Amino acid sequence: MQDRRNFLNIFRSRQIASDTHLLHVNRPAMACRFEVTLPIWDQAGVLAARDALDEVDRLEQQLTVFRESSEVSYINRNAAVGSVTIEPSLFGLLVLCKELHRETEGAFDITSGPLTRCWGFLRREGCVPGDKEIERAHSLVGSDKLHLDHASRTIRFAQLGVEINLGSIGKGYALDCVVSLIGAGANNGVQTALLNAGASSMRAIGSGERGHGGWSVGLRHPRYKNRRMALLRIRDCALSTSGSEEQFFEHNGKRFGHIIDPRSGWPAESVTSVTVVAQSTAISDALATAFYVGGRELAERFCATHPDVLVIMLESSSEHPVVIGSNSRCRIERTFENT
Repeated sequence: MQDRRNFLNIFRSRQIASDTHLLHVNRPAMACRFEVTLPIWDQAGVLAARDALDEVDRLEQQLTVFRESSEVSYINRNAAVGSVTIEPSLFGLLVLCKELHRETEGAFDITSGPLTRCWGFLRREGCVPGDKEIERAHSLVGSDKLHLDHASRTIRFAQLGVEINLGSIGKGYALDCVVSLIGAGANNGVQTALLNAGASSMRAIGSGERGHGGWSVGLRHPRYKNRRMALLRIRDCALSTSGSEEQFFEHNGKRFGHIIDPRSGWPAESVTSVTVVAQSTAISDALATAFYVGGRELAERFCATHPDVLVIMLESSSEHPVVIGSNSRCRIERTFENT
């Protein structure tokens, strides 16, 4: 799964007493650490958290491209030669991916794996490919090459060499899936929790410890490691961050990040980091990648027609973030200018 670590730091609400502690239940999955954070008084929620992490393990087995036995790997091996029937939830995810591809003007694309491989990022061995190599990989990319049949719940690829990789949405999708296992009223009646996949995606349930107006989340400034870019308070919503500060290489003095623009075949370079707040973690996850690729103009066009999507973007040419859109369940308490 796509690695976007170290962009978020979780800070306990200042309204909570200094002697308050939180419970953390975690497990490695999808190349990161999935964690459920609970108030100390909700110890019964630990069982629900364990059930949620078991579900993450199951989803990784279904979604990963790094296991030959996964459903996604099976699709990639067979969908170019015939229609492949898909499990209902996964089919729904692929439908969402195609819709997001259309709504982000092609900036989000789950077929961009050949480009990621071409640039060496799939195995973290970055290198600059030749123009012909980029051209060949780019010819295999495009969600229009995915043919989904809703009646039979099948997928077929338009040509050999097409593949899907859910790394830019899989962690967020997994968090959405487990909310029903740990959310308010489910299992042990968890009323508030913070679920996160590494430090790149989060899903908040409830309003934080003792209902103090939301969970406090600090966004680390990627250029100033000890400073926050913003401080947010979130409740019952999702948050994801995308950036290339952790995965990049340099060639002839030029820096190349691991997030590839599927429309051009080259690494995106106009944005340093993007944080998106939305109602679904799958959507915030995908949009964080799309806006990193498409930049400020795409984010502004999208937010103009999609209420409750908030974007905090640091452009490559600036030290100060720009805020686009809004989300009724997220409050920006502080930004870089006044920290």
